[in-house]
Amino acid sequence: MSVFAHLVEQLADLLDPLFHASAAAAAIVLFTALVRLLVHPLSRAAARGGRARAALQPRIAELRRRHAKNPEKLQQAVLELHAEEKVSPLSGCLPSLLQLPAFFLLYHLFSNRTIGGAPNDLLTHRLFAAPLGGRWADALADGGMFGAAGFVYLGLFAVVAAVATFNYRRTKRTSAVAAGAGDGGGTGEQLPGLGAVGRVMPFMSFLTLFTVAVMPLAAALYVVTSAAWSAVERAALYR
Repeated sequence: MSVFAHLVEQLADLLDPLFHASAAAAAIVLFTALVRLLVHPLSRAAARGGRARAALQPRIAELRRRHAKNPEKLQQAVLELHAEEKVSPLSGCLPSLLQLPAFFLLYHLFSNRTIGGAPNDLLTHRLFAAPLGGRWADALADGGMFGAAGFVYLGLFAVVAAVATFNYRRTKRTSAVAAGAGDGGGTGEQLPGLGAVGRVMPFMSFLTLFTVAVMPLAAALYVVTSAAWSAVERAALYR
């Protein structure tokens, strides 16, 4: 943890001439971008896997018609098809999973008052008027929703809402195209139970609003930056 705190401090010192009091916040954004660049090759691989899964839709539709009365047989046949074509249904999860250690490090760094037995000086840094170690509840208690710190969170919420809306529309459009390619009517599903998941997925981005509200501002800044990066990345990779 001390090593990671030193890294953030060094990045903040590097950015101080440009961002001054918000240099640590800028360092978190830069750190997030570096993490996303590291996992970008996996994101590209996940995009290739997504296109490969889309190409399998006509064959999955045929399996669905063939095993319409036997869900277990359908599931087994679809899994065998994915294995035969070397396509993993879960390949898109890997980039997100590999980011979790960086996120948890940042979360704990800005949740602890001490680091290595010494006071955590990073908690004194701010994003404009909002402390990086504070939460939305703290901002509401100190000036309310439209106070100086409250406006910082309103800005983050606006970014999250814009990204979530973009993801919602894109996911709905992609799901409709995939369903239409799969069965001509958009009512089938690749595996039993995935239809419910597909209906819920377009709304998942909006859950980020809740996470931003309850976690330290530094961790929320990581989440918002990563979410915006993902939206741009997916638009470029899946166009």
